Amino acid sequence: MYDHILIPTDGSAVAELGVRHGLALAKKHGSKATVVTVTEPLGGQFAFASDLWAPSESEIAAYDEAQRQIAGRILGAVKQEADEMGIAVETVHIPWRLAARALVELADEKGCSLIVMASHGRTGLDRVMLGSQTAEVLATASVPVLVAR
Repeated sequence: MYDHILIPTDGSAVAELGVRHGLALAKKHGSKATVVTVTEPLGGQFAFASDLWAPSESEIAAYDEAQRQIAGRILGAVKQEADEMGIAVETVHIPWRLAARALVELADEKGCSLIVMASHGRTGLDRVMLGSQTAEVLATASVPVLVAR
């Protein structure tokens, strides 16, 4: 049923719930799995909303390198966990993107049949101000999304 599972993570303890659940499903169903982390543009969600600040080339280079290293640690830890479970996974780092759209596009591009992710469970003003990547993925994905809580 689920031939290819996309498992997003930001390396947080909350995201680990989705990772564990996604890996367990991949093992149970013999599914292919792709683990992905997305790093936002320098300036975060506001990077595309304002021209008030433009980073220098050296700031961009330092940010890119730091994000690459962080992504490597996040993906390396999940790969090790998957290896210990006997699951072969592909790891992907998508830089300079907002997470939800990048995840939905990657799921389509890779032909994933399921996205398994955790939710931070923000409510009220926090959800309005910070947005909910999980809610956006739920609303825009063309494949089923399993939210681990």
